[in-house]
Amino acid sequence: MKLLSTNSKLEKSVEGYLILGLQLAPHKQAGVGNVCPNASAGCIQACLFTSGMGVFPNVMEGRKNKTRLFFENKKEFMRLLFKEIKAAQKKAAKLGLKLAVRLNTISDIAWEKVKHEGQSAFEAFPSVTFYDYTKSPQRMAAFIAGEMPDNYHLTFSRSEEKQNQAFALSFLKSAGNIAAVFRGSLPKTWQGFKVVDGDKSDARFLDPRGVVVGLVEKGLAKKDKTGFVLEPETSCA
Repeated sequence: MKLLSTNSKLEKSVEGYLILGLQLAPHKQAGVGNVCPNASAGCIQACLFTSGMGVFPNVMEGRKNKTRLFFENKKEFMRLLFKEIKAAQKKAAKLGLKLAVRLNTISDIAWEKVKHEGQSAFEAFPSVTFYDYTKSPQRMAAFIAGEMPDNYHLTFSRSEEKQNQAFALSFLKSAGNIAAVFRGSLPKTWQGFKVVDGDKSDARFLDPRGVVVGLVEKGLAKKDKTGFVLEPETSCA
């Protein structure tokens, strides 16, 4: 079973990097555990699990199988993950590239707490850049406070929930970054903060600090009515 892969967005990321991602089945889609503990109703409905290659049954089932392995045999899952990261390091070196890995492509697992032989992936591969989006205010606050591994970058994901929105603004004011989904096109600013185009590249670790990563709605997000997707008339400050 191959764990790490690429997709159209990862492939069009910045020059100089080989970027791979781990694509699990989000939330409770796999029928075992919950890989998105802070997911809102709007996030669950609009999840990218339903867009791109994810619409194909074989791709969906592959993601579910990886998720089941994570919960049912974590030791073997982590052994395979470490093996693939090591192989990707060698491939990147041969190509003259740096390696970056996004472990939560469509999940929100606290990987800093998942150990293999006493080490997290961040500790085992200090020269690899890891990055993720998260809806966990605790994890984002720890990142802003400098309490996460030096080679791990986090972007907070905004949702329709009022508490989440309060956290999002607080993190922006603390020079953290948030991601927000917009209807149709991106505004230049949101709540007074600069909006950068998050669809041009997935390399969030290269974003300037204190910005909104704007993403245009995709898949089922186009039908969102919860407030997860920001409407044009309400998206600007």
